[in-house]
Formats: sequence, C-alpha cells, structure tokens
Amino acid sequence: MEIFLQLDTWIALLTLTFMEIVLGIDNIIFISIVASKLPQKQQKSARFLGLSLALIVRILLLLSITWLIGLTTPVLTVADFNLSWRDIILAAGGIFLLIKSILEIHQKVEGDEHEQITKNVSSFGYAILQIVLLDIIFSFDSILTAVGLTDQVMLMIIAVIVSIVVMMIFAKAVGDFVNKYPTIQILALSFLILIGFMLVMDGLHYHVPKGYIYFAVFFSLSIEMLNIRFRNKQTKKVDS
Repeated sequence: MEIFLQLDTWIALLTLTFMEIVLGIDNIIFISIVASKLPQKQQKSARFLGLSLALIVRILLLLSITWLIGLTTPVLTVADFNLSWRDIILAAGGIFLLIKSILEIHQKVEGDEHEQITKNVSSFGYAILQIVLLDIIFSFDSILTAVGLTDQVMLMIIAVIVSIVVMMIFAKAVGDFVNKYPTIQILALSFLILIGFMLVMDGLHYHVPKGYIYFAVFFSLSIEMLNIRFRNKQTKKVDS
C-alpha cells in the first residue's frame, strides 16, 4: 500500500504503538492481579484468553469509530452539567476499579492466610469477564486519543495488535514479579486506585494528565526496588 511508503505513516504508527503500550501498563497490572486469584494451571489461559478477547473488542471498537466518537455527545444534563455515554462509562469503570482495588488491599492486609487461599479459587469465567470489561473501559481513552493522532483506522489496528502482543509477552513476567513481593502487590493496587480515581475525574470532565500519575508510580516503584534490594542484602548478611 502506498500509505506505508510515507515517512509520516511510520512516525504515526510508532507513536500510536508506544502510546498503546504505555497505556497498557495498568491493564497488565490488573490482569496479573485478577489471574493470580485463579489456580496456577489456569492463570496462563486466563491471561491469554483475556488479552485475546480484549484485542477482538478493541478492533471492533476501532471499526465502529464513528459510533465511538458519537458517545461523546451529551445524553444527560444535571444542573447544567452535561454527561455523555463516554463520561458515564469512564466514571462507572473508575468506581468499579476503586472498589475492586480497595477490597483487594483490605483482603491482603486484614485477611488471614487460610482465607486468602480459599478466595484464590475464583471463577475462571468471572476473571475473564473482569479483564475484558476493564479493557473496554481502558480502551476508550486510548482509542479517542489515537483518533487525534491519525485518521487511518488500519494504523490504529496495527498499533493495537502490537501492543496486545507485547502485553501477552510480558504479562507472565509482570504477574510473577507482582505476586512474588507483597509490597509490590500493594503498590500495584494503589496504582489501580489512582487510575480508578483518574477515570472518575475524567468522566466528570476534570482531565488529569496521565504523565503525572505514571511518574509518581514509577518513582514509588524505584524506591520499592531499592528497599527490596536492601532487604535481600540484609537477609544474606544474617544468613552468612
């Protein structure tokens, strides 16, 4: 195709792909936490099936881009405050993510070991449903942002496919790392609380730049990595 012979096309594709991968970080964390509730033999299948369905849903949304953009039209007015379906979906998704993350933190902090083991045996279908629903919510912002970067649906689809493949490759590694260290689990859940709060604010027309949140999370993660390295060194000293 002639479009792929143009430099602007490749720049737009690289930008879109990078954006989708960055915006997929919260997705990977959520998938890792949900999959960890399943028996070990089902976790890989849950990650793969969840991401595969998410890919199909995103492509369908991109092919229905006109309908998706139409969701930004106000459908409800409360005291001169206009709400569109996009606002309602983002706010509802944010509230769900807040409740889910807070309950997970409460379970890890207050629940005893036996209770946590019992709750780990979760429904495979319910886990997949959570992964797909949250991915749809996360997709709205990334797709609407992509529309502002290019009008080529084919480029958007390629970027989405590449980003999902990257998630599939790194989902297990991220999941193993998050599950290995309890403090990282709490940090990841706190990150999801921030994302949930941001989605609610976005739904209420208060846009919070994601860069600030990602910077705060990566800074906190860097400090925690130093703490983990320090604790490992202290443990080795005691053992020796």
